[in-house]
Amino acid sequence: MQKIGLLYHPKIEESLRLAGDLDGLLTSRGLSTWVGSAWKDQEAKEHIPNLDLIVTFGGDGTILRAARMAALHGTPILSVNLGRFGFLAEAQPDEVAKVMDRVLSGDYWLEERSMLHAELLRQGELEDAFEALNDVVVGHSTISRVVRLEAFADGEHLANYVADGLIVATPTGSTAYSLAAGGPILHPGLRDILLTPIAAHRALERSLVLPAESVIEIRLSTEYTAVLTIDGQIETELVDGDRVSVSVSPYICRLVRTQPTSYFGRNLLNRLKQ
Repeated sequence: MQKIGLLYHPKIEESLRLAGDLDGLLTSRGLSTWVGSAWKDQEAKEHIPNLDLIVTFGGDGTILRAARMAALHGTPILSVNLGRFGFLAEAQPDEVAKVMDRVLSGDYWLEERSMLHAELLRQGELEDAFEALNDVVVGHSTISRVVRLEAFADGEHLANYVADGLIVATPTGSTAYSLAAGGPILHPGLRDILLTPIAAHRALERSLVLPAESVIEIRLSTEYTAVLTIDGQIETELVDGDRVSVSVSPYICRLVRTQPTSYFGRNLLNRLKQ
């Protein structure tokens, strides 16, 4: 690894400090670095294609931002946890130098996490497309009104929902919004697709786990404003009749790990106790 990008959270002072410290360490060893804000997407997108590694300093949200950009180029991510839960994080702030030494010496492995590809269709035309590491959510906007959704899998009718919304999640996203909505936890090594309704009314209340080959289509019927949300960070307003198609993305998020490959169960229990 010769070119390393350091993405800091602009609202966390410690994030910028840690990025600066690691920048000094790496440049002293003759490595090329770039330091940038995780919130400046356009600037990051210009640098990421030339990087061998991205190091994030923040919570899971910072990793999600980096993942959507890095996956397009296969760039691996090493995450330093400055958030509350840190489900995706690899290193704690006081471990940065030690973990970085192991990575630079080749003592690490790459964990591959599946992502989702979502397409917004309006009047039969493609309106926009997105990649997501955690989830794709179709739900109501600021008004507390239910939305009516029809879900199809591979063209076959699956279920009708009268609910606050519907979460389509990856195994990674099963520990995020879907878990809060009562969904199960899936091992991150799986590629299945998880459907979890949000506060369902007179509808299927249980989550559904579908195979990775499935193509999910959600058809919206609403008199009120609804939104499509990607990883809890990107919002697009929806109108009555819109359709959202979701499938497993051709892109993969690659996370740098120095922990044992069996780390997930131990970390999950520790995070849920917080």
